[in-house]
Amino acid sequence: MRIAMVSEHASPLAALGGVDAGGQNVHVAALATALAEEGHVVEVYTRRDRADLPERVRMHEGVHVVHVPAGPPEPLPKDELPPFMPAFGRWLARRWSQEGAPDVVHSHFWMSGLAVLEATRAVPVPVPVVHTYHALGSVKRRYQGAADTSPPTRIRDERRIGRSVDLVVATCSDEVGELRRLGVPVSRLRVVPCGVDVEHFTPRPSPRDDAADGPAGARPLPHRLLTIGRLVPRKGVATIVEALPAVPTAELVVAGGPPRHEVDADPEVRRLTALAEELGVADRVTFLGSVAHEDMPALIRQADVVVATPWYEPFGIVPLEAAACGRPVVGAAVGGLLDSVADGVTGLLVPPQNPTALAGALVTLLHDEARRASFGIAARRRAVELFAWSTVAAGTLAAYEAAAYPAMYPALKEASA
Repeated sequence: MRIAMVSEHASPLAALGGVDAGGQNVHVAALATALAEEGHVVEVYTRRDRADLPERVRMHEGVHVVHVPAGPPEPLPKDELPPFMPAFGRWLARRWSQEGAPDVVHSHFWMSGLAVLEATRAVPVPVPVVHTYHALGSVKRRYQGAADTSPPTRIRDERRIGRSVDLVVATCSDEVGELRRLGVPVSRLRVVPCGVDVEHFTPRPSPRDDAADGPAGARPLPHRLLTIGRLVPRKGVATIVEALPAVPTAELVVAGGPPRHEVDADPEVRRLTALAEELGVADRVTFLGSVAHEDMPALIRQADVVVATPWYEPFGIVPLEAAACGRPVVGAAVGGLLDSVADGVTGLLVPPQNPTALAGALVTLLHDEARRASFGIAARRRAVELFAWSTVAAGTLAAYEAAAYPAMYPALKEASA
């Protein structure tokens, strides 16, 4: 298949070391690579955000990244990008009209969906479109309220995208209910999870684990908790800090945010540090700042438990990375964690924003080494069986085929009529 992926603000090249790389960057890069390794040809279209970027970059055998001129060639906050999506779409239409349309288009995030709808209206041949939201404006608005910076048209546009494309790929079962409330027909929905590199994230120790006491340094207390993610309030690090007074044997290591030499100036670090000082646990909380991708498995293996307690989470890759490294997760029972953490089998789930419940789960698990080991073994097995990128690519390809050949899928054909 000739596959076009559109990821307007999240370039897969950033996943190879850019400081702004997030879950969508990693997802697009890994999925494109896995599909190419199965013999497909993939082009990923992303917005040109630097004037010196070449139009086309080879990322992997069978994968090229194409930089689309839409808006000024400079970095912009993603919430400022919607006005440039019509131009992005018109550029795609010209490209596909001149060079031939792909067999399927997969748009990632709602703004990419807008660009693709603009493009496919103008291409002279029908092009099947598959869409993945990665995050929904309706969920963000529910949890962030007035702090939500999304453009006011986001939810309306997400509804239109879901009703216009051939197929929507949800990344977790919890998202299906949200999409149905948006009016997306259930016959156009498939669930294909995010994935994890099970060859990079493994339980096997490496020299990095022991080098200079590992990425997080020496362990001052019997137990180490680790949380990884962007330093924003919705990631729920405050909930872990609030639980620490009731978990006296554990230190908390926080990875993510700016480089280590800049981390003390980060507003969220300052807020969390003040909270830790107020609770008397500041000496047990360490902020590492950003951690290199190659160091992440060693960092995870140094932890007794990985903690992920967001207020909400469209999917969340960190629980999968922990599972692939054979580490149990204590997580909030929200969004994608309901799928990625098997409660009582690979980890424990607790209500979000509930430090008392979190502390109880952590104390129980930290004082039961055999149970932690059992969870870790089950987590690794489950990561390999369900979330390896080869498995995710196969599920995604099945979705592409359903969208491209609707005659073979009567429900889809009927829903599209």
